[in-house]
Amino acid sequence: MFPREVVTGTVFSGHDCAGHPESQSRLLCAMTGIPKDMPVIDPGIASQKDLARSHDENYIELVAERSRECLPGECLYLDSDTYITCNSYDIARLAAGSAIIAVQRVFSGNHCFALVRPPGHHADTGHAMGFCIFNNAAIAASYALLQCDRVAIVDWDVHHGNGTQEIFYDSPQVLYCSVHQAYHFPGTGNPDDTGTGAGKGFTLNIPLPPGSTAYEYRAAFQHRIIPKLRQYEPDIIIVSAGQDCLIDDPLGDMGLCPADFGEMTRLLCECAGGPLAFILEGGYGPSHGLAVAEMFRAMEGGKEQ
Repeated sequence: MFPREVVTGTVFSGHDCAGHPESQSRLLCAMTGIPKDMPVIDPGIASQKDLARSHDENYIELVAERSRECLPGECLYLDSDTYITCNSYDIARLAAGSAIIAVQRVFSGNHCFALVRPPGHHADTGHAMGFCIFNNAAIAASYALLQCDRVAIVDWDVHHGNGTQEIFYDSPQVLYCSVHQAYHFPGTGNPDDTGTGAGKGFTLNIPLPPGSTAYEYRAAFQHRIIPKLRQYEPDIIIVSAGQDCLIDDPLGDMGLCPADFGEMTRLLCECAGGPLAFILEGGYGPSHGLAVAEMFRAMEGGKEQ
């Protein structure tokens, strides 16, 4: 059993756009799943060097410039889905920095969940996409590689993490495993996409049909993801934790219940034999907080009293 911690804060409300599904209200819903007396770590900001390990410097500067162009209370758009406010550059850096803190806490022997926003796994080296500005999981993985040799990212968000895949597609130092809804946004994540060059074989995509339940997800973990992780023997596992595959999520068509996220967490904890870093991706439905609570229970190895 390893201690559990969370990195979060109210500061993420500085990136918000009325009526948009990726809003502060969804983070507040997720935060209802934080157990009582859970140690809460304040967010920390990612440096330019941290960002540049995963993103082009010209793109980083573009985000900063667009954020400076916004008037207070105004929302501009980096693409058709991804908005930016006058605070978004700094808030996105805080989300990325908090993901790095989660990795640091894992290296110190603690499970840690970075409950942050905006999410990140659609952002590639040079583009925002799908509500994502900077790729929090990729930035955290790149930071981890300063201290270890092999990182695994397990992404169970209902949408494929095209940005994370692109950033590490030619690298044998990051194993990227994604289980996601087939033929859903952004339309990537084909099983034949397994990496290129030295990274060939280090991308595992498992698209599942709409309506998939715990049965299909359990099979994906037990027969595909867990064996791949055991073969790879990563030094750290980072979970791109998007709970939008819940049955009540408006942006997905999957059939998972909150307890199923506890089961996936338990399987990864048993495989890792050590603490995990969780980084919030999607999740927009009313039972999001219940799923987060189940994940914390599984980290503990027992039930909350």
